[in-house]
Amino acid sequence: MGRRRHRKAAGQRQVSELLARDAEPEFLHLTTTGRRTGRAREIEIWFTTRPARGAAIRDDGPLYVIAEHGENAAWVRNLRANPVVSVRVGAQRFVGRARVIDAEAEPELCEQARARMITKYGWGDGLVVEIAPDDARAT
Repeated sequence: MGRRRHRKAAGQRQVSELLARDAEPEFLHLTTTGRRTGRAREIEIWFTTRPARGAAIRDDGPLYVIAEHGENAAWVRNLRANPVVSVRVGAQRFVGRARVIDAEAEPELCEQARARMITKYGWGDGLVVEIAPDDARAT
């Protein structure tokens, strides 16, 4: 019984810690263009901001998401075919360009993004994708 209570209390702390992080929303909505259909495809996904500084959304650069299923994720295949995406975070919307981070070519950036995801969500495994706002197309 003691273990169960301890686990429940630990879980409650984790949830309350997540709820206390009102500086950065929990998820974003990412819209890609279907590589075969040309139709808009939207997903809801966890994200983090620029790894090095934890900057405000869109004010200081890219956002990072992780594809748990890597190249098998349909949204990753879509952005490989057309990197122009739209993003909605709360009331903020913008158009940007997405790119898969090459872990061999940019290991530090990849590890920083994963570390931020682990700090925020307790998870960070998968293919790191960077979404850079395109100020010329901001909505």
